[in-house]
Amino acid sequence: MGLIHEGLAQHGTVIITHDQTGGRGQRGKHWVTEKDKNIALSMIIDPAPLSVPDLFILSAAISVGVFDFFSRHAGEDTKLKWPNDLYWRDRKAGGILIENQIRAIPGAPAKWNWAVVGIGININQTDFPPAVINPVSLKQITGKEFDPFVLANELCQDINNVVSALDQSGFPEILNRYNRVLYKKDEKVRLKKDHRSFEAIIKSVNAYGQLVTENGTEELFDFGQVEWVI
Repeated sequence: MGLIHEGLAQHGTVIITHDQTGGRGQRGKHWVTEKDKNIALSMIIDPAPLSVPDLFILSAAISVGVFDFFSRHAGEDTKLKWPNDLYWRDRKAGGILIENQIRAIPGAPAKWNWAVVGIGININQTDFPPAVINPVSLKQITGKEFDPFVLANELCQDINNVVSALDQSGFPEILNRYNRVLYKKDEKVRLKKDHRSFEAIIKSVNAYGQLVTENGTEELFDFGQVEWVI
């Protein structure tokens, strides 16, 4: 967010980190990455012409771009786990964290000025701390060593392609693509809400970013309302 606060932000600016020690994930969790082994980057995006109610549109487009990149190397077992994790089979390969700068305007709708997209993807790391649950890297999947900097550039191009396609194909096609590769789609999983765990079938994610589940009746969950029990 430093460039934004200093008035130096430009759409498409990418900052690549070679040694990330303070990476953050969802719910205050830390992203653990070994020096020079993985992709750890931040991308500044001007969300215009999207507005504040469209937050999930940008999130879905970025997730699909990340999927395009990773699946090209890792194959069809790549999935997107709601709300914004990258999975290969039942193992986590990466994650996305989007921080938004939204400015309140008295007497007018809030203005979405900037989005800072943080992306971490395991590339060459093969040794993970015990506290990291079910991690996997591209090297473990393919048996090959990669240049993280080269792949980071490839990733940014894939994201740009999908975000740009919002103007051409529109959000419904992006959402369809997101749901086609949704982790555990049409499968029964265990979720946790507050202190209660329960089983439900994952059906889809709707246009508002809500997880649609079925357990006798259809239920919708906003981000933060439920956790996966894995």
